[in-house]
Amino acid sequence: MKKTSLLFVGLLALSFMPAMAAKTIPLVYPVENTGVSFPKPALPTLEELPVVEPLTDPFMWSATNPYQWKQASKARSTKFKDWSRRRAEIAWEIQHYEIGERPVVHPDSVTAQFVEGQLTVVVRHEGRSLTLTANVQLPEGEGPFPAVIGMNMPSGSLPANLFTSRNIALITFSHNQVTTYYRHSNNDPFYQLYPYLNVDNSGQYAAWSWGVSRLIDGLERCRETLPINLSRLAVTGCSYAGKMALFAGAFDERIALTISQEPGGGGAAAWRVSETLGKVETLGATDYNWFANPMRAFSGANTAQLPFDHHELCAMVAPRALLMFGNPDYEWLADPSGFVSMAAAREVYKTFGIEDRCGYSIEGKHGHCQLPKSQYPELEAFIDRFLLGRQDVDTHCTKSTIENQDVSRWIKWWGSNKPVLTPKP
Repeated sequence: MKKTSLLFVGLLALSFMPAMAAKTIPLVYPVENTGVSFPKPALPTLEELPVVEPLTDPFMWSATNPYQWKQASKARSTKFKDWSRRRAEIAWEIQHYEIGERPVVHPDSVTAQFVEGQLTVVVRHEGRSLTLTANVQLPEGEGPFPAVIGMNMPSGSLPANLFTSRNIALITFSHNQVTTYYRHSNNDPFYQLYPYLNVDNSGQYAAWSWGVSRLIDGLERCRETLPINLSRLAVTGCSYAGKMALFAGAFDERIALTISQEPGGGGAAAWRVSETLGKVETLGATDYNWFANPMRAFSGANTAQLPFDHHELCAMVAPRALLMFGNPDYEWLADPSGFVSMAAAREVYKTFGIEDRCGYSIEGKHGHCQLPKSQYPELEAFIDRFLLGRQDVDTHCTKSTIENQDVSRWIKWWGSNKPVLTPKP
């Protein structure tokens, strides 16, 4: 009887371990990058990188020198205490191989003011300056209010009433104030501020996500005049702006909730998986206004030598909340790849016992960037929990109409040091 009781108590304790662990893992951070002090990993050339056909192991440390990339094994860690360092390595690789540098901004180089519904942020660097202005729609009352930063529209392409009815402020990020959509040039404010960056070595997702971070800097500097709850910020956008929101949420740990709507290739979709699909946005067939030109070297067969993939971009949001909406009616969006990538990213969250912070909802029969009411429940659940702080909301969300996508063949090698992609049945 005593043994049975002890066994029961032990099992009961184990059943509570994930929940207890989750309580100790932050929902958001007060700084942009908790891993800023970790050293930059080795960043080998294409010729020095090994071929890894399945999705890269998100828990495997990057090499400290180019020659280690050729070794049969590298160390890895699934401990949450090591995640900040690992996340910093992924961030360096994404900047080096894919989008270009996001310059580190010193706090004293940013000033801001909030006057009559408009936030103005000025960033200065070596005698030059860049100015951002953002319209802010505040609910009635004193606040502080949660807020959503919409890419080019107050709530992105999501229904504004789902936020305003919950007393959530709307803030518009205007990306052309950083670099111009489809017509970016070295005369754009971002490249004028940092002349060592240009349209060849820097992509717009580096510049735009940097701009969102500077807008958040402005919110911090206007605490006394702008009643925004800085621990309850969300970002959202759709299509190319869905990619923008994802990069912003991945790189800035002050963002509590990232909502990426129909981001397609170069967003949530993994480049490796997209390469196996039909007429979709692959690494070699994306818009190189958005991405840095050096990434072109990894097109086609070379995609398997990219030392990361976009399941790791999605995982960079961890431990903060991430919700991705897909629309498989549009083949170009590569939603079968987005499904595999999000499922793989969710394994990172699951390892930390917080899989309810990462969700996806993929369904068709609606226009591009037109969220159907059938997807409202997932959005409302994530808003209620991660912006309003409601603990009674279920955010376990893995809804998808995608079929015949075997996630396990892409990730089951993780931890084995044998990157073999199982043949498709």
